[in-house]
Amino acid sequence: MVIRVRGLRTRFGGRYIHDNLDLDVERGRILGVVGASGSGKSVLLRCIVGLERPVAGRIEVLGQELSAAAPEDEQPSGQRNLEARWGVLFQNGALFSSLTVAQNVEVPLQEHLRLPPAMVRSIARLKLAMVGLPPDAAGKFPSELSGGMRKRAGLARALALDPEILFLDEPTAGLDPIGAAEFDALIRDLHQSLNLTVFMVTHDLDSLHAICDRIAVLIDGRLRIGTIGELMADPHPWLQAYFHGPRGRAAQETAIQDTAGTR
Repeated sequence: MVIRVRGLRTRFGGRYIHDNLDLDVERGRILGVVGASGSGKSVLLRCIVGLERPVAGRIEVLGQELSAAAPEDEQPSGQRNLEARWGVLFQNGALFSSLTVAQNVEVPLQEHLRLPPAMVRSIARLKLAMVGLPPDAAGKFPSELSGGMRKRAGLARALALDPEILFLDEPTAGLDPIGAAEFDALIRDLHQSLNLTVFMVTHDLDSLHAICDRIAVLIDGRLRIGTIGELMADPHPWLQAYFHGPRGRAAQETAIQDTAGTR
């Protein structure tokens, strides 16, 4: 397992968001994490990458247990080195507005590697091409890009260090259906070509049908995990409403049409 979570508990105010949550993520899989608004999807991601501290529980990534209770400046060097083995794309891209797109991609390279500046620039442009951005995007600032291009730029930065795990937080949020489908296809292609493990928080039913091997659903502070077929058959009222409501039926019909079109 590349990610193992045991007994995770997180609390905001007097309410527990996660209550004794367990999770295993296998290497090379694309896991989609879904749930109602406020169920703690993004909080779970942030706990795994060390940006949130749970009340209790153990988190192990790539065989190393995270020191979840330690402040960032007291974390062991091994844990900081672990961060170089994953990449994170946040919902809004989280690009530095004062840096060009290429400079944004260069940030993790400069932080974790000792490379000549020319090589850093070359790698950054390679990563931008990898995610489908044109060469002239490198010198632009984030404010000069469309929302879809900013997401691709954020993805290029997440891939800068050739990570083993890619964390995605609502990657298709705010994209039109065509842009979302293109982004799904990009993630699928990168997953296959780079042998990535993908942990994707999403609300997009089309993405679940298009690219996810397994789905983890946050309900009542815990996870129900299975294939999309298994979860569609689950009688829990939220799962029935989510997968069999109007949007769920539309996504399922689109997936069937896409499958038929590839035969």
